[in-house]
Amino acid sequence: MSRSWVSPGVAYLARGLLSVVVPAASSIIIVARLASLKGVRVSPWLISAVVLGGAPLAFAAHVLMDGRLQQRKANRLGARLVPHVQGKWPGNLDKIVNMVLRNENEYLGRPIEDEMKVLGPTVNLRFLWEDLIVTTEPQHIKTILATDFDNYVKGAKFREAADSVLGTGVFNSDGKLHRTMTRPFFTQDRISHFEIFDRHADHAIALAKERFRAGLAVDFQDLISRFTLDSASEFLFGHCIDSLSAGLPYPHNAPESTNAIQGDNTATAFSYAFSQAQQEINRRVSTGQTWPLNEILADRTAQHMKVVNAFLDPILKDALEKRSTAVEFDKNEFADDQTLVDHLVNLTSDFKIIKDETLNILLAGRDTTASTLTSAIYLLAMHPEFLTRLREEILSKVGLSRRPTYDDIKEMKYLRAVLNGAYSRFPSLNIRDTTWISPEPGKKPLFIPKGTMLYYSVFLMHRRTDLWGPDALEFDPDRWLDERVKKYLIPNPYIFLPFNAGPRICLGQQFAYNEMSFMVIRLMQNFFAITLSPEPCDKDGRQAIERFRPRNHLTLYAMGGMWVKMEAVDDAEI
Repeated sequence: MSRSWVSPGVAYLARGLLSVVVPAASSIIIVARLASLKGVRVSPWLISAVVLGGAPLAFAAHVLMDGRLQQRKANRLGARLVPHVQGKWPGNLDKIVNMVLRNENEYLGRPIEDEMKVLGPTVNLRFLWEDLIVTTEPQHIKTILATDFDNYVKGAKFREAADSVLGTGVFNSDGKLHRTMTRPFFTQDRISHFEIFDRHADHAIALAKERFRAGLAVDFQDLISRFTLDSASEFLFGHCIDSLSAGLPYPHNAPESTNAIQGDNTATAFSYAFSQAQQEINRRVSTGQTWPLNEILADRTAQHMKVVNAFLDPILKDALEKRSTAVEFDKNEFADDQTLVDHLVNLTSDFKIIKDETLNILLAGRDTTASTLTSAIYLLAMHPEFLTRLREEILSKVGLSRRPTYDDIKEMKYLRAVLNGAYSRFPSLNIRDTTWISPEPGKKPLFIPKGTMLYYSVFLMHRRTDLWGPDALEFDPDRWLDERVKKYLIPNPYIFLPFNAGPRICLGQQFAYNEMSFMVIRLMQNFFAITLSPEPCDKDGRQAIERFRPRNHLTLYAMGGMWVKMEAVDDAEI
């Protein structure tokens, strides 16, 4: 059924009804026919009631048999089942409700972390009788990303949930086609990239200074998301979305708030729609295979993607038209000012492939980079001593005004350490029958059933004291510079995955690192102090320490924004 006129919920119910009605109707006809052959008169209504009433019993039998089948397969492989989360209600419904409520009010990942304290670093949530395995074990993540890569695929469940937004792009595909097409474009360091960064960094910093001079805080997450969106759109499409010109939001306590939604602004509309579409994907994946039931009336991503498509489609169509009239040239040659769209139209004329690929890369180019920069500035505000050291390194290399070069960035070791300390995200995968080595010495390996949804949490893995030492919860850039590198990271490199690893390693990692480094350098050249605007929350654990609320859709973000004030370098310091 086409998504264009049938909602995901209607399509899901139709498939479900067919899978129930056809067998049930067949059973009723067969039983009625057998009864008539025997000369026994049985009411069709009675037969229908018995057949349909037996459906719950059949489902219960299926769940029981599936569990026993998994146990037999595990025994045959000399393995054991992944420890199950045990709820009090059928289908772990109480655990689902509890996790939803706690995720709204508690620190990110804490509900799963609590289960892992009891069951170990790999658990099966088993929500609504569906296997859902979460791990923070680096050896298991290494298996997924590198040593047994071909056995782990995105899977139909994730692809269906993300298809209306990501299509067949690199984030929603297991094939080599997209990476083969895109990788050559990211192997080149271009001067034009730094020119793009510089222009948009100047714009963002000027807007921030204007607010700070008025005594107002700035939502740095919003500001930096605009910077990365404008930079990425110009880099990818050759067309800047110009979201920085749309006007920054004001804090709620501003004397004259101008937070009215700028509905007619294309940049604001695009940015909002793109974020909301990602939110919907996250809701789908979090809900599991029954997510279409939340979209009975309509596809919730459709209205948002209509806005995204209105901006993107004309750009791509124009590029394809220009390519059709251009002269042939060497596809292996790259001009310094070539965009990703220019590169892709030289390889294919398939509009959908080009569109899906550029939209996926835009997601990475805007959201993952903005997330890391937001975390970095937040942590520097919390630790002014690290900010001072970072400024010292930066100013000793490039001073207060010179634009950094590639070589400058490569030499800034402390800057790299600061960015390393700020990074985390949540990917998901799907598999075939396999086993994982046990994280507990002497125990059998873990059996992973075919088709199981797997999540590995780098966010939680980075907080394991058994992997990173007793100070794992603390932000300390020196962790990547001192003896702890040899003690923890070198013997077990998969405990830290800033850009994934193996065949799924981030194609644009160097571009992202250059962009983040460039912006941090520019900020440190212009500001010498950062303070957070919100007051600490009255909470326990990490919530009593942290002063923003991390949440995740497809990437990590700060719920409610990350409001800061910065002190600009004065004339005397210059």
